[in-house]
Amino acid sequence: MKLNSSTVSVDQTKLRSVCGLFCSGVTVVTALHRGRPVGLTCQSFSSLSLDPPYIALCIGRGSLTWPLIRQEGRFCVNILADHQEGVCQQFARSGGDKFTGVKWTESPNASPLLDGVLGWIDCSLVRELDGGDHVIAIGQVTNLDQAEADSPLLYYRSSFQRLP
Repeated sequence: MKLNSSTVSVDQTKLRSVCGLFCSGVTVVTALHRGRPVGLTCQSFSSLSLDPPYIALCIGRGSLTWPLIRQEGRFCVNILADHQEGVCQQFARSGGDKFTGVKWTESPNASPLLDGVLGWIDCSLVRELDGGDHVIAIGQVTNLDQAEADSPLLYYRSSFQRLP
């Protein structure tokens, strides 16, 4: 099915405000590009399918980091814990070394696995779809794990939140 966006008129500010009512977790998507760690903050992450095991990411087309991750064909989704607001902000910025001061090890697929995350999911890039001003990336899960106990970093109404 092809969507005809020329017939739809929606106030972008209101759309952002209404969608901001949906509380979500926050992830940092990482890869090694030519031996150098790269990563980006991604709030739009979802489990897509259990069989086969797929996840979905929505990444802004303006991202300078996503093309580097795409070239590698594999990545790690790091699910941030409530104490990692600074990490989230660091990976959300454009340019510079986003890994300065961030401890990490290599995940089984050789992507950066950030210390202190709530959980992580290694993926192979399966497909990209057009999502308007975003790219919808589908990853096949190849490995994953979770921390013993912690709370997630949440994003709600344009600000960080924590569980009570």
